[in-house]
Amino acid sequence: MATVTLKGNAFETAGTLPVVGSKAPMFTLVKTDLSHVSLADYSGSRVILNIFPSVDTAVCATSVRTFNKSASELNNTKVLCVSADLPFATARFCGAEGIENVAIGSSFRSDFGKSYGVAFTNGPLAGLLSRSVVVIDESGDVIYTEQVAETTEEPNYAAAMAVL
Repeated sequence: MATVTLKGNAFETAGTLPVVGSKAPMFTLVKTDLSHVSLADYSGSRVILNIFPSVDTAVCATSVRTFNKSASELNNTKVLCVSADLPFATARFCGAEGIENVAIGSSFRSDFGKSYGVAFTNGPLAGLLSRSVVVIDESGDVIYTEQVAETTEEPNYAAAMAVL
């Protein structure tokens, strides 16, 4: 398990992020149209997983907007934003914000949070996902990870992009 904070208060996650150099754990998430998306759908592409608690918070929304802008500038790279938000909420957000360059996946019907070690296990965010970034190469290998130590802070976008 990992420990992260929310406004200075420590909470634990279900595990730790996948190790750089390991195969990314397979997953299936629910898209905004209620269909499914899996890691296998991105075979042959580089993938940035932008993982966060809820798009209804300012920092999470900023991360989606930032990766949406960056995604359009990357070759053979897809961005999948992952939270436990219901698909209806993320569809509404993406429509209102003009988010078109990233895909959205909800973990509400999956074990993604446990597989990737990012599900909060205690505290007020229990059941939601810890703010993290995982970058996966074309072969499905993890090439970068970051679990943001303080949930109210943004990830290191530049470091995630630098590995690509």
